[in-house]
Amino acid sequence: MPDPFRGKYRGEESGKEYANEVQMAIDKIQESWKRVSVFIAESLMGNGHPLSAVVTTKAIAEEFNNGMEYFNSFGGNPVSCAVGHAVLNVIEEEGLQQNAKDVGFYLKSLLNELKEKYSIIGDVRGFGLFLGIELVRDPESLEPADKEAEQIVNSMKEKDILISTDGPDHNVLKIKPPLVFTKDNAIQLVETLNGVLNEADY
Repeated sequence: MPDPFRGKYRGEESGKEYANEVQMAIDKIQESWKRVSVFIAESLMGNGHPLSAVVTTKAIAEEFNNGMEYFNSFGGNPVSCAVGHAVLNVIEEEGLQQNAKDVGFYLKSLLNELKEKYSIIGDVRGFGLFLGIELVRDPESLEPADKEAEQIVNSMKEKDILISTDGPDHNVLKIKPPLVFTKDNAIQLVETLNGVLNEADY
C-alpha cells in the first residue's frame, strides 16, 4: 500500500487514486493499439525476504515520468539486493522456470480431466504453476459456486493441501504451489481434489 501521508495522493483513498492513475495510463496505451505488459513481483523475488520490483515497457514507464515522486525507506537496500540476486541464481541453476512451465502444463491437463468428470468445474485456466479452477453450480448459467469453493478449500486443508479461493465471487480455486513443485506433487493434489469432489458428490 502507498504511504497515505506523503506522495502525490494523500489520505485513506490514496491507494485507489494511484490505482486509477495506473489504469488511465494503461487505457491510454491500449487506445493506441499497443500491448500493455507489466509484471509486479513481490515475495517471489526474495523467497520470503521483503523485496519487490516492477518490470514494464518503456511506454508505460514514460507515462509516469510526469513529476510524480515515489519514496521508499528501504529502496535499494543492499541486503535485499543480495537476496534477490541469490534467488535469481537458484531459479536459473535449478531450472525452476522450465519446471514451472512443464509441471504447470501437466497439472493443468490433469485438472482438465477432472473437469470432464465433475460438472461443478466450469473452467480451468492459468499459466505455469498459477492456475485457477472456476466452480459453477450450473454449467449453463455459470452461477458461481462460492460456498462449495469454500467447503472444498477446507476439505483440502484437512488433507494437508493448501489452496485458496479467488475471483470477484470467490468461486475460483487458486492453485499456486512453489516453483519446486513436481509431477508427483501434481498427481497427489489432483487425486486429493478428486476424492474431495467425489465425497461431496459434485
